[in-house]
Amino acid sequence: MSTGHLLVIGAGQAGAQLVSSARELGWAGPITLVGHEPHAPYGRPPLSKAYLRGEIGAGALALRSNAFYAQQRIDLVVGERVAQVDLAGREAVTESGRRWTFDRLALATGAEPRRLELEGFELEGVVVLRDVTDAEALTHRLTDVADLVVIGGGFIGLEVAASAAASGVRATVVEAGASLMNRVVSPDTAAVVEAAHRAAGVRILTGARPLRLRGDRAVRSVELDDGTELPAGLVLVGVGAHPRDDLARAAGLHCDGGVVVDELSLASDGRTVAVGDCANLPDPTPGAQPGRRLRLESVDNATEQAKAAASTLTGNPRPYRSVPWFWSDQGTLKLQIAGLAGPDDDVVVREGTRAGQHVALRYRGEQLVAAECVNAPADFLVVRKALATNKTLRRDVAADTGVPLKKLLR
Repeated sequence: MSTGHLLVIGAGQAGAQLVSSARELGWAGPITLVGHEPHAPYGRPPLSKAYLRGEIGAGALALRSNAFYAQQRIDLVVGERVAQVDLAGREAVTESGRRWTFDRLALATGAEPRRLELEGFELEGVVVLRDVTDAEALTHRLTDVADLVVIGGGFIGLEVAASAAASGVRATVVEAGASLMNRVVSPDTAAVVEAAHRAAGVRILTGARPLRLRGDRAVRSVELDDGTELPAGLVLVGVGAHPRDDLARAAGLHCDGGVVVDELSLASDGRTVAVGDCANLPDPTPGAQPGRRLRLESVDNATEQAKAAASTLTGNPRPYRSVPWFWSDQGTLKLQIAGLAGPDDDVVVREGTRAGQHVALRYRGEQLVAAECVNAPADFLVVRKALATNKTLRRDVAADTGVPLKKLLR
């Protein structure tokens, strides 16, 4: 029913895209977009980079202007956290008591940083980075400290470490795994990234686990399980995020590491859609293994899944199919990933044609399934397009850097 009231809970990238696409695809009725933050929808990727370095202000983060929401007749409500959803009665209630009835509901509630069960986690100066409020606090603290310890060697932690080091802060990254970004890239690519950070002055400790955070009122140091004590005036915890699916669980929707949806983004009730970081969805990659499910935290997924979900809501459903891609800017290093590789997938490295360039092609048998590109945007675009059109290249010629990658595809 595209003439009824569409209520979207969650005013991040996915929620903002969903309301925009729903209106574009013909939803004629009222649309309400509700977010718990006191800000209109904004982009999060710059928070650990340009915003943290002071190169852009909060105004530059906005995804759309306020005029856009007014022109599209989208009621944007900020600073209201929805506390309860009654799917049978089709009503949502906020913590402040505000109520809406709805005809269709969309959940775009996102994810929140994982906390550590660690002594001293509550000390002043122990922070996470998820929203603009976190970024403002981190930016302010970085001006007053000499030593930053980042717990977790993922995208966010490495981006912040690079930004901090560039501003003169001594940055140390503590990663429990054997290599950086061990869940998303091959050891070959991780080694290239690690070398770049070391060259920029960032201290990298892999296979290291924090035991406790020390300090009186404010954090003073991080003690590792081998007895090493790292000075720290500031500690950033970046050990991943978990989906905000509490609201969906309480409403009776099936959740399992996120709100479980089908390829049309429909939840277990067959009416509610869930999109973005909060959704557990079928692998959207063309030719994906049947039954494989995952949760994707990326701007690309939030945007593309929201577009597909909008088609479901407006009565012209199409399965969500897309080649997932990710990027991370870490100082002078630009990492781009196309496709989804598993830990058992093979690696074929194409040596860079210039300093700092690296491409790791990932294979499952003879099939190209992903690529990890460092400072190689042209190769990234070639592989991304190849995966979308089901092209591949023979493993035995993949490492030949004497021939441009696009000429090796078939």
